[in-house]
Amino acid sequence: MALIEIDNLSVTFDAGDRYVHAVQGVSLTVHARESFGLVGESGSGKSTILRAICGLAPISGGAIRIDGKPLQTPRGFDFARRVQMVFQDPYASLHPRHTIDRTLAEPLAIHRIGDTDRRVVQALRDVGLDPSFRFRYPHQLSGGQRQRVAIARALMLEPEILLLDEPTSALDASVQAETLNLLSRLRAERGLTFLMVSHDLAVIDHMCDRILVMQHGRAVEELDRDQLAAGAMKTGYARTLFNASADRMLDG
Repeated sequence: MALIEIDNLSVTFDAGDRYVHAVQGVSLTVHARESFGLVGESGSGKSTILRAICGLAPISGGAIRIDGKPLQTPRGFDFARRVQMVFQDPYASLHPRHTIDRTLAEPLAIHRIGDTDRRVVQALRDVGLDPSFRFRYPHQLSGGQRQRVAIARALMLEPEILLLDEPTSALDASVQAETLNLLSRLRAERGLTFLMVSHDLAVIDHMCDRILVMQHGRAVEELDRDQLAAGAMKTGYARTLFNASADRMLDG
């Protein structure tokens, strides 16, 4: 049985004068310790799927299950202990007036988990930051350092699943590879399961075992890593994404 099951998921937003069908009948499965990628252009619905899993987007059809069990609405403490999300923009995802120490300690306090000092220090070390960073504020950190803090915060409750929403797209190119390598190491060390969103097939190719290509809210094509490496796409849209990623790598 898959760890994550998404069955015929639809997400519809009420925009006042019209309804926006952001996700339309998408199904996928992610197995334990697998890294699964959602790829597509902006507006393809890939990030909306992550938000639907977290209860942040209105599900209008279908079902989402973790370990075979439908998710409760609203999501509870048990969900937070198992599933955490890392957002795209580290500048927006950290409270500007909270020290890093407070940011990392807050999930522990909410869930009444003790041994805070040791856990905070260890979390910083796990993401390659010196423990002295705990007394800094977000504006005193670089973009890459902020994203490392965001990853550390997501790991404070020792979840099984990380939802990664374009985790490197807001970072300088020189920092992107370091962050992806950090995520790969943490996944291997902790046995994590990833569901990762990106518009860049090169990033997905580096990180993921399987991918689902999305366009206009619909699933277009599923590929495994070998098919992606061989350029064995069946649809024109997936090939267009592949060629665009290859061109960006050549330009770089």
